[in-house]
Amino acid sequence: MADITAAMVKDLREKTGAGMMDCKQALGATSGDMEAAIDWLRAKGLSKAAKKSGRVAAEGLVGVVASGTTAAVVEVNSETDFVARNESFQHMVAEIAKLALKANGSTEILKTMPFPGSSHEVAAYVAEQVATIGENMTVRRTASLSVSQGVVASYVHNQVAPGLGKIGVLVALESAGKTDELQAFGRLLAMHVAAANPVALDLAGVPHDVLEREKAILAEKNAGKPENVMEKIIASGLKSYAKEVCLLEQAYVHDGAKSVAQAVKEVEGKVGAPVALKGFVRFQLGDGIEKQVDDFAAEVAKAASGA
Repeated sequence: MADITAAMVKDLREKTGAGMMDCKQALGATSGDMEAAIDWLRAKGLSKAAKKSGRVAAEGLVGVVASGTTAAVVEVNSETDFVARNESFQHMVAEIAKLALKANGSTEILKTMPFPGSSHEVAAYVAEQVATIGENMTVRRTASLSVSQGVVASYVHNQVAPGLGKIGVLVALESAGKTDELQAFGRLLAMHVAAANPVALDLAGVPHDVLEREKAILAEKNAGKPENVMEKIIASGLKSYAKEVCLLEQAYVHDGAKSVAQAVKEVEGKVGAPVALKGFVRFQLGDGIEKQVDDFAAEVAKAASGA
């Protein structure tokens, strides 16, 4: 067997855009013959997949799976919503979501896990589907929550199939109380998170740079005030800010007369034990991805001019 060097793998990767491990495997299968390795990758659909990898994939599905005291959410992107309605794509996302339960929130670990019923790892299986379906697809991110006792409730918004939709939410409630009551309340709370999109549980969980930015805005609005007055203004302003972005301080969407913290306290009577809201996760499909906006009129004009 030919000695496959790192330089050969790098060269093949640059020629095809395929993954490092796929290039190494291709060279091994072809005894180091570069042209044969390129053909090997093309035959497997991996080179073709690589050519599509530069295209923006901002559609797709968010998958959610809950199992007792643990739950996971995963986002798998495609280029178009049409693919997201494809049963094969939906099956793939559902299977990846199940695997995410054991990935402990690590996307890299998830990508290396064996895909059920396949000889490929998740990343390679997705690449194979890229070649089959004809669109760029990516496993973008995953997260999980767990509690020692209680429930991790979930909610999927715009659901297209069980556990699959456009927004996926997990809410971790720790309690020794009645599981059925916790689940019912947890689902309502997850719906609140989907609608209100909080940044953190409380001010302590808001990123430092975000808080500093809010303080700077308050300071600029009240420039010239005495220092002791400014401190009170900033403290008051942050309290108002917390009511907007901190889950525990937000007005509960199912009863605007109370905060989420008050709703959690009140449900303890039904649950029969103290309830602690330990955390939440909210995945919205395509959140943070810069989508390409096509100027159709410009395209038509360009075509008409022969450019």
